[in-house]
Amino acid sequence: FAFESSTYNVFLFFRTVMAQGDGAPDPAPAVAAAETTRIYPLWEVEKDIPAMEFPNASGVRVNMMYPTDFEYWTKLKAFVDYEPVEAIDPELRGVLASIGIVKGAPFEPHDWQRAALEKALADAPKMILASAQTGRADGRSKYYDDRQWERAWVGGTNDWMQESYLDLGARSRFFQYAYSSAPAMVMRTTGAGSKYPYTIRDAEGEFLEGGSTYRLTLPPDVPAALFWAVTAYNVTDGTMPETAQMLPSTNGYYDIPQNADGSIDIWFGPQKPEGVADAAFIQTVPGRNFVACLRLYGAEDAFYDQTWKPDDLVRVVQ
Repeated sequence: FAFESSTYNVFLFFRTVMAQGDGAPDPAPAVAAAETTRIYPLWEVEKDIPAMEFPNASGVRVNMMYPTDFEYWTKLKAFVDYEPVEAIDPELRGVLASIGIVKGAPFEPHDWQRAALEKALADAPKMILASAQTGRADGRSKYYDDRQWERAWVGGTNDWMQESYLDLGARSRFFQYAYSSAPAMVMRTTGAGSKYPYTIRDAEGEFLEGGSTYRLTLPPDVPAALFWAVTAYNVTDGTMPETAQMLPSTNGYYDIPQNADGSIDIWFGPQKPEGVADAAFIQTVPGRNFVACLRLYGAEDAFYDQTWKPDDLVRVVQ
């Protein structure tokens, strides 16, 4: 695959799928698949192409968040200066110029301008989150008529195009908690691509709160040809709740106890309920709202025709 980038810096992410191990995921096949990858300049001599390096970041603390102080603007200015002009369209460059960010020119805002830019950093995330919490008037984000689950792309393309416009609101919210979008995330091909139903509310319509305990029931035969996973994220920025668990997530490769009808219960809360298996529990942080996300890789017909639907999260009083 040859790719011509519009920027000098290139960020690539790809996902390799683990295999079923002994009651838990086996990462070995995924690692082996990743290590066969080679990324190199197009005209490189074949014998000179080195093996890729994949540092093991498991358990390593890393901050990958964008800055939320004035460094946000200075990093943006550095990007504008370093990257080619064609990397940003003229209209957006005009918007940047209106706040003093011009390629090759000093960025020296006056005190009142700096104060306004800092206020934007404080207010914009709150406005975006508030619009997500109040919901869309057109209802496009809802996966189901009788559930709280939503879709990040609001039924449009992977770049948030609707029939006649670019959905700026949906795009703004997406990049508040995610960093990249791809066609495979919205494709509707049975057994391929990925689907990410998520919810910020419980069955009663209340926001999910990390100090409460919730039960999510997944009906039998989760329609995912590759695998499925359930993960918790912080609602404000998409980071994962930092708890005693390695990751606030579980998936179909674990031996999760089944109910009599073949369904599976997954629990969220600050403490694991008595009698619940470790693989069926996701720990959350009291006083912090969270998002529950269901990932389906290789979604099958039962998902598309909605003969299979995940239940809402139900708050359980203990």
